[in-house]
Amino acid sequence: MADVYSKPMINAYVCFSFEDLLKEEKTTVIELNALEKKIEASFSAVPEKSFKVPLGKAQLDSMASSQLPEEVVAFEKFLQQTGGRLGGWDDFDHQSFLKVWTKHKGKTSYLEEALAYLPSRTSEDIEQHETWYKEFLVLEEKKKESIQKWKAKKQQEKMEISKLQEKTKEISGFEQQQHEEAQRQKFEEERRKRQQELEAWKRQKEIEAAAKLEARLKEEEERQRKERKERQRQLEVKLVVEEHARIKKEREELIRMEKEMREEAEREERKRIAAYEICRFQERDQHKIEEKTHEKRAKEEAEKEKEKRLAKLKEKVQVHVDRDPSRLCKLTKGWEERNKNIGPTGSAPLVHIPHRAVPTWRQGL
Repeated sequence: MADVYSKPMINAYVCFSFEDLLKEEKTTVIELNALEKKIEASFSAVPEKSFKVPLGKAQLDSMASSQLPEEVVAFEKFLQQTGGRLGGWDDFDHQSFLKVWTKHKGKTSYLEEALAYLPSRTSEDIEQHETWYKEFLVLEEKKKESIQKWKAKKQQEKMEISKLQEKTKEISGFEQQQHEEAQRQKFEEERRKRQQELEAWKRQKEIEAAAKLEARLKEEEERQRKERKERQRQLEVKLVVEEHARIKKEREELIRMEKEMREEAEREERKRIAAYEICRFQERDQHKIEEKTHEKRAKEEAEKEKEKRLAKLKEKVQVHVDRDPSRLCKLTKGWEERNKNIGPTGSAPLVHIPHRAVPTWRQGL
């Protein structure tokens, strides 16, 4: 009786365990692939730039990270929070720090040389970076050990699954066929479901991509429209400026020509006036010269006429007097006549009068 019930129970237990093992195997394969991709992405990430997960894969990565070992999650979280595999530094500064730090084997004597290699960093920055790097090494080592343990565990589970698969081969062909058919249908259902989810996710992404592309095309069209409008405005402004410059140039040219014509007319007028004034001055000078010549000639004739008259007068009044030196001591005729009227005052002739002469109109006073 025990043998009758034991075989179906064993078969049911084996089928149940086989399904669980197949499910775990599939989960393990998915986890291994996700982990390998995650590790490759973490090692191939660009320094100083945080890895940006695509929008469609954000939910899958969050689900995969929940199944990863704690050390791996802690290491990835540490990198995201501290600025990546360079700790927020650029590659040159980080490599210079590693060169000096490795040379001194992590001793504090490296700090002075590090400051020389890193002039843009302070000692506090270097010490903080050293603290970060030590924690980075510790977390990275834990991550490697955790991955190795995780791989070993999954390999062990895979070996157990293989052993269990070998044991299931001993089950009867009918039961095996039914189990495989049920498993195949289950796998097919899961695959179909995942395919539907994947197709829905792809359609959603295509819709989002189409919407983004349409928005980008609209933005590009709007930008081109604005650029065309701006170029048209600049062209109109340029034409207006050129037209204004042309009109201004023509106006200046016209003003210049008018000024030249006016200056030429003024020069001609000044030449005409100068020629007229020169002729007038020449006529006036000629007239003055003629007048002076005439006056000179008249004066010369008057002088000649005067000389002639004087010569005639001289001939008329010319007196021939004999030379008599004794006349110097004699009284003049006028004095003699005066003395006749006054009368003598003494017996002797008056030669010297000690007083002034008395006018005739005062002689009786």
